[in-house]
Amino acid sequence: MQTGSVRQRSSIYIINPAADAPNYNTSESSGRTGGLGWVQVADLSIVTVAALVPDDWRVQVTDESISAVDFGNDCDFIAITGKVSQRSRMYAIAEEFRRRSKTVIIGGSFATLNEADVRPHADILVTGDLEALAPRLFADLASGQWQSRYDGGQADMRLSPLPRWDLYPLARAQSSALQTSRGCPFDCEFCDVIPYQGRKQRFKSNEQIITELDHLYRAGCRQIFLVDDNFTVSRRRARSVLQAIAEWNTTHANNAVRFLTQASIDVARDPGLLAACATAGLRTLFVGIETTNADSLRETGKRQNLLMPLEQAVRTILSHGIAVFGGVIAGFDHDGPEIFEELFEAFQRLPLPDLSIGCLNAPRSTSLHDRLYAEGRLTGEVWEGLAGSPFSTNIRPAGMTREQLIAGTTWLSRAAYAPGNFQRRMMNFIEAFGDAAAQPRKAGRPIHDRLPLFQQTLAQTMSRGPNEAAMVTDVLRAASKKPATLPAIAFFLSRYEQSRYFLDSPAEDRPVDTDRATSPRAGFEPALASAQR
Repeated sequence: MQTGSVRQRSSIYIINPAADAPNYNTSESSGRTGGLGWVQVADLSIVTVAALVPDDWRVQVTDESISAVDFGNDCDFIAITGKVSQRSRMYAIAEEFRRRSKTVIIGGSFATLNEADVRPHADILVTGDLEALAPRLFADLASGQWQSRYDGGQADMRLSPLPRWDLYPLARAQSSALQTSRGCPFDCEFCDVIPYQGRKQRFKSNEQIITELDHLYRAGCRQIFLVDDNFTVSRRRARSVLQAIAEWNTTHANNAVRFLTQASIDVARDPGLLAACATAGLRTLFVGIETTNADSLRETGKRQNLLMPLEQAVRTILSHGIAVFGGVIAGFDHDGPEIFEELFEAFQRLPLPDLSIGCLNAPRSTSLHDRLYAEGRLTGEVWEGLAGSPFSTNIRPAGMTREQLIAGTTWLSRAAYAPGNFQRRMMNFIEAFGDAAAQPRKAGRPIHDRLPLFQQTLAQTMSRGPNEAAMVTDVLRAASKKPATLPAIAFFLSRYEQSRYFLDSPAEDRPVDTDRATSPRAGFEPALASAQR
């Protein structure tokens, strides 16, 4: 037990640190205006924590991707949250505030899953969810008597408050955020959702969801990311939420909201659920495709991806007017050096413009980490390399060398985002997208107009060279003939620019985990060359 002295603790500064290195999902490509940056998705964690602070406290928040951390802040407590991709920056911020004699609290997913690593950097360590713990924690802080560690476990989401979006610069986010559930019943070997959020899903009530939608709508948000770990996995629950959202969106038919979320590719097996998604205004799904290697999917426990052929599944989802972008992983035990060419050729046939491609990693809390540790195949912890970089790994693959894995993944990513290759997948997408499921209502413009940002992004892409300029022109011309595709095309072109910014950044800005990041097999380079028009 530690005892605070001097005076009543009544103020807290809550920080979401910047990522340690650029990646597919950071927003450096959009630049800064007026000293402020942009984010693709507003950070839900810091505004949820802020909402759990007692009303008589003074609360401030900073998302460092948007604005700089105020190290001269006079709040009594500094609360820092973060993921593995933010680890180094999280610790740097913590140490600077501790140097200034501030009391530092660290919580969030990384702290929950890696207590021993975080412990030396925090005066107070908080693991698990905060909802049920908050009354006790803030009472202890206010009284000046607190413990060095607290655990909130897995809270009932019906305790989750209305986030304090009034404290957040939503005008600097391309999408706002709302969470309807936590947890996922699947058990993919490499995924740390289960040890963090649990296999049993926990849900907010539909009334909570609608209240949050009302709040975000009044704040000017017209694109909302449902940040659930797997939104559609509980089908009955998903239908209930989608019906509530559809009814709510109908009341805003002249200025409707578009939704994005995360789901498993096997949602394609339920056309009724896809229709409900489309009716509710859900226009984009992120899915963990991982690989086209069926043996690798079985190996990692991702059998839900084997229930339907990938191309059929993607085209089924698109036929409902819902775009798909995907995560891809290379380096499973059943992957040899040929996997990179196989993945490239497979994806070029698909209507999947946006692919986040990375090496397999084994986070400490996962069953993959346990297995590879027992086999002596770990090179260290994830953060001992370049945490957050797709071109880093802490494993020794079974079917190739570690250098081949990193080099092949680097090649695959760059080949996928060569302008000619990207254009081919965009044209596949336009052809496959179902205009029969085009929005039944007008999609309105938000109060905070992001059109100048999109125009800036397009200009940046086109300025890269004649191949990129031709790609943008050709894609927009094709999309204009099928207007239902235009919102998704804008989304994918924005994501393309961020991916190119990341992939083309100098080595000192976007390092890879080896100096030998060249093709692991002969014959790769022509795919890159042929993509340059």
